[in-house]
Amino acid sequence: MKQKAIFLDRDGVLNHERHDYICRVEDFEVLEYQIPPLKKFYNEGYLLIVITNQGGIALKRYTEEALAEMHQILFDTYKKQGVEFKDAYHCPHHPTINEPCLCRKPGSGMLLDAIAKYDIDPALSVMIGDKPRDVEAANGAGVKGILIEPDEQINYEQVKAILAS
Repeated sequence: MKQKAIFLDRDGVLNHERHDYICRVEDFEVLEYQIPPLKKFYNEGYLLIVITNQGGIALKRYTEEALAEMHQILFDTYKKQGVEFKDAYHCPHHPTINEPCLCRKPGSGMLLDAIAKYDIDPALSVMIGDKPRDVEAANGAGVKGILIEPDEQINYEQVKAILAS
């Protein structure tokens, strides 16, 4: 049986949007008010998967190790509340340094990789992000995209309605 997933952008959705790269672990602030709505989806069998552009790695603003540390803080914060992320995908490329890639949003590469790896049905899944490129990446993978404001709490009922449509 195919899986269903909630794909989530990171900055501005799962952690506080700083309008710049989060380069230091000390500046990584988990938005804990996202836990209750995401816990409902998790309890309903949705896989929670992070899909995030991290071009600051290519720009040498922070390292893969610092990114892994931030993600561990995110995962541990949720796990204390009984919620687990299935995976986190990141694109380390930046358009000013790297050749165009398929993974950087608005490209759909990260979503397509997750869909293939976890046998996810795109029609039963959504991507929640705070930038139009998140919705564009979702749509390119056959997933419904939901645009929220940076740091806006995820509205469980609204997401359920979109999933049902």
